[in-house]
Amino acid sequence: MTDQIVEAWQINNRINLRLIARISDAGMRCTLSQRGGRNVVRQFAHLHNNRIWHLQRRAKALAKGAHLFSTYDEPDRRTLVKALEDSAQRIEQLIQLASQGTPGIRTLKRGLVPYVAYFVAHESHHRGNILLTLKQCGHPLDSKTRDSIWDWDRI
Repeated sequence: MTDQIVEAWQINNRINLRLIARISDAGMRCTLSQRGGRNVVRQFAHLHNNRIWHLQRRAKALAKGAHLFSTYDEPDRRTLVKALEDSAQRIEQLIQLASQGTPGIRTLKRGLVPYVAYFVAHESHHRGNILLTLKQCGHPLDSKTRDSIWDWDRI
């Protein structure tokens, strides 16, 4: 079962990376906010920061040495991908250790599966915001890319 949970987490992260690879530079700067809210690149940076925030509170050892973006950082694509790959690996380690009952590793009160579901739901929410932002700002992704994020058997 743990292998399947890890695989679901890895697929979720691959979707993020796939989107980052296919969004134009102009698209990465798009926002629907009129009050300084997150643009697309900052939404992806937020996903990374959220992962690290949880690790700092629930698996301190796994958070050590992790980079956090500041609120208004707009990392370049390479930096963003590297950060998401790093934090995804750290969450994968959390899944493995929590499934083994390792002391010092905490999940939600309801357990590991709801905790991973929380991460996937949170990141899916932001992906939806990102896709809507791109569409509304005139930088929609092609239909093949949009449809591919739902084909979890092939990602």
